[in-house]
Amino acid sequence: MKLIVNGEALEAKATTLDALLKELDYEGGWLATALNGDVVPAAERSEFRLNDGDRIEILSPMQGG
Repeated sequence: MKLIVNGEALEAKATTLDALLKELDYEGGWLATALNGDVVPAAERSEFRLNDGDRIEILSPMQGG
């Protein structure tokens, strides 16, 4: 499946947002995710099915000031 992840095109085998995070080696409940511009809570990632062309943003908090 062709997806756009953090602005970059990639091919993925995952069919859910949760599976995509595992496929890309993202771990941790501290990540924020959005699918096509809508925030997806961590508890709901396994329910969100991916489709060709979806845009996914994966964000992690940063420290500093």
